[in-house]
Amino acid sequence: MKTWLRLLMSVWLLLGGAASAKVKVVATLSDLGAITREVGGELVSVKVLARSTQDPHFVDARPSLVLDVANADLLIINGMELEAGWLPPVVTNSRNEKVQRGQPGFLDASTLVTPKEVPTQKLDRSMGDIHPGGNPHYTLDPENAVKVSKGIAERLAQVDPAHASEYAANQAKFAEELTAKVAAWKQALAPFHGTDVVTYHKSWIYFVDFAGLDEVAFVEPKPGLPPSAGHVANVLGVMKARKVPLILQEQWYPAGTSEQLARISGATLVRVPGQTPEQQRYIEHIDDLVHQVVAALAKKRG
Repeated sequence: MKTWLRLLMSVWLLLGGAASAKVKVVATLSDLGAITREVGGELVSVKVLARSTQDPHFVDARPSLVLDVANADLLIINGMELEAGWLPPVVTNSRNEKVQRGQPGFLDASTLVTPKEVPTQKLDRSMGDIHPGGNPHYTLDPENAVKVSKGIAERLAQVDPAHASEYAANQAKFAEELTAKVAAWKQALAPFHGTDVVTYHKSWIYFVDFAGLDEVAFVEPKPGLPPSAGHVANVLGVMKARKVPLILQEQWYPAGTSEQLARISGATLVRVPGQTPEQQRYIEHIDDLVHQVVAALAKKRG
């Protein structure tokens, strides 16, 4: 019996040691978490602070988030002030020197891409939720995800140089698969280039540019402000005049107004997760989005 106990204890310690050897990564959003899992593989453990069903502008800075960051070897944020309302106190209260801004354990993934819609005028609150660094929803363009994955691989290699070659190999495999899917998605979307679409929040520019669509109106009058009756009437007028076939909206926003616009105008409302669901890979998430958009547009074209 003592021999079995010693054996079980040895196995437990061995497994515990293997688990503790993993690089502990915390990502603020699930797109970044999903990409990190592709790059890190079995060498990393990944926790995501915001659930895929949450609007990433508004996340409750719970004590559990502070604990996650306190234990992290690497913190990956979306940046462009998307998490500005909740992340700073989480990082500060974690007291983890490794993941403070400027340290190797801190990566702002927005520095890896070219931002769109960077404001050129002086900003004030009357303009709504405008981000001074540009539109922060860059992972809706899968070509940006290739760039992000490369930056994550390089940072993991810096944090864990003993496994640099594995991170590079994982990233190359992911990039190859994603690049092939990008070509297939562009081919599927090509017949609908130039099609007018309406979006709920000003968060779709990266995807509509990737897809070759034309964003002609927003259900929100300004980013983060609820639609008024007058604004909805104006959007409906645009949709009828231009025969807009599609409304795009993240599932974390209320559906009522968009459903009404779709019903009256004859457009199709496509509501999708704004971030990779917990049970999916990033590629599967974008694949679902493209397929729903193509199906909606093909149906309207008849």
